[in-house]
Amino acid sequence: MVVIKHIKAVGRFVSGHLKANQPKGKPQATASPALQALTVAALALPGLMLPAASAAEEDEVDFQYSHYEEGQRDLYGAKSTLHPIQVDSVLGKARVSLSDRIKFAFNYVQDTWSGATPYTTSPLAAGGNEPIRQNTASGKTIVTGASPITETQMYLSKNFVPVAFDTNTGKRLLRTLQPVHVLAMASPETRKQGDFKLGYEWDEAALNIGGGLSVEPDYVSSFGNMGGRLDFNQKLTTLDFGLSYTNSDTSAIMDHDAEPYVIKTAFAQQIQQTGGLSIIHGNRQDWAGSLGLSQILNKNAVVTANIGYTHSTGYMNNPYKAVTIIFADPTSLGSDPSHPQALVGDVKTFLEQRPNERNQFTTGSRYIQHIGFADAALHLDYRFFHDDWGINAHTFEADWVQPIASTWTVTPKIRYYTQDAANFYYPYIISKQAFSKTVITGYDANDLPITTTTAYNPNKLPANFSSDQRLSAFGALSGGVTINKKLSKAISLEAGFEYYTHAGSLKLGGGGDGSYSDFNYYLVNGGLNINLDALGGGGGHDGHHHDGHHAQPPAGVMFGHMLKKTNDIMVGYRYMYSRQAGDMLHGTGVASDKQIQNHGCVQGFTGYCRVTPAYMDMGMHMLDIMYAPADWLNLMVMPQFMDMDMDMRPLKGVTVNPIQDHLHGGHRTGGIGDTGMYALFKMFDNDIHHVHATVGLSAPTGDVDIMIRRMHRKDNGYLHYGMQLGSGTWDFKPSLTYTGQLDDWSWGGQFSATTRMENHNGSGYALGDVFQTTAWGGYTLTRWLSASVRGIYTVQQQIDGQFNPVSGTDSLGNTVSNVNPGSKANYSSGPMDYPTSYGGRYWDVGFGLNFTVPSGTLKGNNVGVEWLQPVQDNVNGYQLQREGAFSATWSVMF
Repeated sequence: MVVIKHIKAVGRFVSGHLKANQPKGKPQATASPALQALTVAALALPGLMLPAASAAEEDEVDFQYSHYEEGQRDLYGAKSTLHPIQVDSVLGKARVSLSDRIKFAFNYVQDTWSGATPYTTSPLAAGGNEPIRQNTASGKTIVTGASPITETQMYLSKNFVPVAFDTNTGKRLLRTLQPVHVLAMASPETRKQGDFKLGYEWDEAALNIGGGLSVEPDYVSSFGNMGGRLDFNQKLTTLDFGLSYTNSDTSAIMDHDAEPYVIKTAFAQQIQQTGGLSIIHGNRQDWAGSLGLSQILNKNAVVTANIGYTHSTGYMNNPYKAVTIIFADPTSLGSDPSHPQALVGDVKTFLEQRPNERNQFTTGSRYIQHIGFADAALHLDYRFFHDDWGINAHTFEADWVQPIASTWTVTPKIRYYTQDAANFYYPYIISKQAFSKTVITGYDANDLPITTTTAYNPNKLPANFSSDQRLSAFGALSGGVTINKKLSKAISLEAGFEYYTHAGSLKLGGGGDGSYSDFNYYLVNGGLNINLDALGGGGGHDGHHHDGHHAQPPAGVMFGHMLKKTNDIMVGYRYMYSRQAGDMLHGTGVASDKQIQNHGCVQGFTGYCRVTPAYMDMGMHMLDIMYAPADWLNLMVMPQFMDMDMDMRPLKGVTVNPIQDHLHGGHRTGGIGDTGMYALFKMFDNDIHHVHATVGLSAPTGDVDIMIRRMHRKDNGYLHYGMQLGSGTWDFKPSLTYTGQLDDWSWGGQFSATTRMENHNGSGYALGDVFQTTAWGGYTLTRWLSASVRGIYTVQQQIDGQFNPVSGTDSLGNTVSNVNPGSKANYSSGPMDYPTSYGGRYWDVGFGLNFTVPSGTLKGNNVGVEWLQPVQDNVNGYQLQREGAFSATWSVMF
């Protein structure tokens, strides 16, 4: 049984080995492979070290957060203020037993990413990362970054090697084939994915079905799968099998800065013009199957082997990747008198063109050995990948799982990855022909030349081409460590770190891509695991109940109750969603578009407002972790993850640019919000009445400097105040709460406040203080279900200060502001960009339900929901009407 302690990653293979130690009549637990929480960037990088599939046998709930960030790219001297790609991910998953044989699992993952990534690759001599220059209010010229690709000409030697000359002296500066990445910036985007799996278990077999949906602004993917296992050889041998189908639709808005220079004729039938935007559509379908075999060799060793096949058809391209093609006519030698020994080439950019079919084969093995003298386990993995695009890849991985004492586990790991290039991968292409050529074919009656223009011959180009570095030849080496701390039988914490190096020089056998494509990244993650089986139904112990049911406050009330016994623990998850849509308001009345246009933006700049919000959605994911060091004191920490989505509409009678005025799909942000730390003090408590006070601090862990991506080579400044992820200031958050309960009736009230402890944050402003009072009443409908009604009054002050002016660097490298601090005219287009249009007075009524599991494994788990319906808004400035807010909570105490 020693092996069971160390091989959770292949638990489904050894689950049959546990049956001899289980009570008779109870079938062995078998966990399905859990969907891994992959960031979008991780999915795009073949070398990422993935966590092992969870195979915990007990019912459990997991929460995980990870942050991925790349290092700066080598642009060979080009100055760029673009930040590298970074991704914030949050994952929640649960596995519960609906009966002894029926198992259900659900996963939800949300990724938000932003930053600069390679758009194409061009010759260094072509100057693809040309500086962006802007004039400031004071008349200075500053550099705000590097541009995306532009249409230009360049020189090549007679041997078709790119060259660059000094424009003043004519002296040759470069003669090299050296490529360089050309970067493009993306505003924050969010992916949300939910999936489920339902399984049934027999004594020597299991079958499961599942499905899910992944949604991004420009990509929607739905999938279904089925799988199972068969046990043989007294359950020492297990055969696993699986089959899945995925259908994905792309609707990508072409990059507005690059589109004028990008040739996309190959996709003419797939591009639609909508509202001044070019949108490329495509569909992709994937069928995949897998087989796995595991063998328990002895009590200390397990070996597994698997094979897989995936067949993909349809739109396989990345719509945000392009290939640079230099058209160099051999007859152009000497056509430029200033450089008679050079060819003149036209630099063009084509959307990448991948094959519309792909067949992928994988095989792998894993060996796990318990090391007796160290009471540890060694995991060795090998995987091989092959496809008909010409890629062959090898992965070698080793983990050492080391328990320390009885509650700690430390797992260092190392991983090496190497792959060949796809057979259609090119950093850039030099085509020995003219892009277009005009020749004189004769003369007319007036002796004027008759000309004919011929375009390039597409048959002289490769049928498929891509400069996506993920298809290049490279190697990757990564190492990391995971630390797990078991706080009790039911709860454990995990933290991990990984550092990754991607380099052509690391390719096995040599022949990798050049150093221009090298980059590094790091990945940090943290997780919380609650083992529901280990609670043993203890979530409903008597200390938390009165006559079988203790009234819970409405789901939308924060800090509404305390733990009653010393050393009690509560773990919970809270989700809050709010939506604004409909009319624009000014005070309590509806504001017309003409009012907004004339008065909603900078005073004195009549008519400057061009757009106004159409809707705004905000979601907030929070963990509630509470501990009672004494029966009169509770300590609480509340990390949170935010996501927001806003779309705009043009004001009537105003001429707008759909792209520059942000009508191209709206704005989205997401990531870690501010982190709350609280202490709850019991002031009075008897069988009916309870009073406690809360003193809290909110740490400014959420970003307040999120920028709108550059458009038309201009910096658009900060994203709207309401779309930033936190306050940016340390905030004091006190509250006073009263609750009461008599028989089936319950009631309560609370006063709370949020006051900013700093005059401004790092971006130049401070959110307004918030004061709220609420009262509610509830009734117990059954011993496990109660209902509530609540009233809420909220006052929020307007924003103090404003965003700092956006800066760049002048020719001497000095920081210079490109916006007058007294005006936001360079990047404001609606009332949401002005501090005066935030805050107000709000009245709401709430309707809620609370459900407490009365028995079974999940006994004592509490689920609450509440809907807040706005009654009246009295807003500052011009704001979008509120439609309502929804709160949902889950918690368990032990």
